[in-house]
Amino acid sequence: QLHLEESGGGLVQPGGSLRLSCAASGFIPDYYAIGWFRQAPGKEREGVSCISNSDGTTYYADAGKGRFTISRDNAKNTVYLQMNSLKSEDTAVYYCATAPTLRLCQFRRYEDWGQGTQVTVSS
Repeated sequence: QLHLEESGGGLVQPGGSLRLSCAASGFIPDYYAIGWFRQAPGKEREGVSCISNSDGTTYYADAGKGRFTISRDNAKNTVYLQMNSLKSEDTAVYYCATAPTLRLCQFRRYEDWGQGTQVTVSS
C-alpha cells in the first residue's frame, strides 16, 4: 500500500524559501506522476506542480511558475518542491499526490495523497 509523507513546511518570512519533501513508501508505476497541490482555508484545492515518474518531465500550474521547482530523487523515492520568493498568498497546506499520468496530474485527478505540511508565509 502506497504511503506519502510530506515534510519541510514551516513559518517563513515573505521573500524566503522552503524546500518541501515527499517521501513515498510503496510501489509507484513508472508511468505515474507525482505532484504537489495546496489548499488554503476556505479556498479550493490548487495545483502547483507535477513531475513524471518515468522521464522527469515537469509541469507547473500558475501557482508554481517562476518561483517553484519540482525535482525527484528516485534512489530515495522522494520528490521535492523548492519554493523561493515566497509570498503571503502561498500560505496553505501543501500535499503531495500521485496520478496515473502527467496529464491527469495537470488536471488534478489525483489518486493518493499524504497528510500535508503547513506552509505559513508571514512577517
